[in-house]
Amino acid sequence: MKRIVWDQPERVMQFVAARTGEDRYRDYTAIGLELDGELIAGVVYERHTGPNVLTHIASDGSRAWITPAYLGAIFRYPFVQLGCTRITGLVRGDNADCRRFSAHLGFKKEGVMRCAESDGTDLIIFGMLKSECRFLEGKHHAALLRAA
Repeated sequence: MKRIVWDQPERVMQFVAARTGEDRYRDYTAIGLELDGELIAGVVYERHTGPNVLTHIASDGSRAWITPAYLGAIFRYPFVQLGCTRITGLVRGDNADCRRFSAHLGFKKEGVMRCAESDGTDLIIFGMLKSECRFLEGKHHAALLRAA
């Protein structure tokens, strides 16, 4: 059974960090998704400034986590609960799968931070405005309400 994990930010952060190559994140909160007790996805939100929050998304590699309820949860949190007008994601320039996935979710490519990684790889800046997010209402919100 799938379950949204709201109350274990450290566990979810460690899951995401292990898959994004980070040691850890700071000044964060996180929302995960379990399948039969095992994390299969996580989102870390860090450096909330009021209008913006930096977002890191990771999964176990499967697509089992892409559910209406989880999509509703991970986008309603920054846009509705935090009141952000935008969210930002940074994607390694050499990660074509993540760039495509970010665009599929509705993020827009906004720029490039050249040689921003320790190995000289560029970081691509992706952003999404609240007005562009399709996961806040409709079937995503209804599914989230059913999951609660």
